[in-house]
Amino acid sequence: MNLMPIRDLVKKTRHIDPKKLGNDSFVYVDISSVDKDTKSITAPQILSVDDAPSRARKEIKFDDVLVATVRPNLNGVAIVPPQYDNQIASTGFCVLRADTEQLDPNYLFYFTQTKYFVSHLTDLSTGAGYPAVSDEDILDTQIPLPPLTEQKRIASLLRRADRLRQLRRTAHDLGDALLQSVFLEMFGDPVRNEKKWDKVEIAEVTESLDSRRVPVEASIRQTKKGQYPYYGASGIIDYIDEYLFDEETLLIGEDGANLISRSSPIAFIVNGKYWVNNHAHVLKMKNMNIQFLCYLINVTDLEPYVTGSAQPKLNASNMEKIRVINPPLSLQKEFAGVVRRVESLRGRMGESARQVGGLFDGLLSESFGGA
Repeated sequence: MNLMPIRDLVKKTRHIDPKKLGNDSFVYVDISSVDKDTKSITAPQILSVDDAPSRARKEIKFDDVLVATVRPNLNGVAIVPPQYDNQIASTGFCVLRADTEQLDPNYLFYFTQTKYFVSHLTDLSTGAGYPAVSDEDILDTQIPLPPLTEQKRIASLLRRADRLRQLRRTAHDLGDALLQSVFLEMFGDPVRNEKKWDKVEIAEVTESLDSRRVPVEASIRQTKKGQYPYYGASGIIDYIDEYLFDEETLLIGEDGANLISRSSPIAFIVNGKYWVNNHAHVLKMKNMNIQFLCYLINVTDLEPYVTGSAQPKLNASNMEKIRVINPPLSLQKEFAGVVRRVESLRGRMGESARQVGGLFDGLLSESFGGA
């Protein structure tokens, strides 16, 4: 298969002042507008032309491929959908406009997602704190170039596999929506508490096992590798050859930015034999269902209980004072049953998603000759 530099297969694009678009406002696509998981534009801004930042200068058109030039290892790429035709992107993108007589835009889009493309740009990037590549680095990258009809066939196949991946993500989100709907139907809004449930502090319905936690430095853990999970604030961070706990408990993150950002669950249930360091509170249930409390903590605004801004912390005293609704245990158990069924389904879907992801990655590599 022939290899050609991308620059020989794309048209020139232009910089433009948003004020020259002829509109009072415009859609602005910056680096944060691109979802690096779905490879799509998900959160563009609508700005007045008078408020346009200096980086808002790259004209984009339908089917342009955007490649972030900063942190290329994160693979911030997207293809421009019709609704963002003739809008503006940040100068932090290289805009690739395929010459459609030679190059299919979707074929180019999927090429920019290959391991070869990502590792190639990562190797070329400069700057320790803010690694970046130039537009020229991207344009000089060579792409396998089969006949146009073959490019379209490959792009169509990859699009179908990609759609399966997106459906798996959507199904996971639907699971979250289902649990939220069931919870609200059974218990109402826990803040407004319109169903007038009793409220209790966490200390009343749990027993703290924090005194049994022991932190182990990373250098020491290197000499103690084993089969037992070693938990921190957000989950498993290592495996070691000893354990501290052999029971079901609820772990709640004690510190870290996740207490505010909530990018991952604050509370999670653990079973079996495991070790916990001093960055997660360890709670044993007394008279509350563990699944119910876990869900409740993860939907509760914890900011009133968190101290520190540079390093947010949920200390034991504040954690134990968190007030939660306490409906009858029978209802809590009923909700826990729904959670278990949803999680079981997610487990099966997760395995399916891994298989679909593997299929997509395999097709991606094979389609570009191992690139």
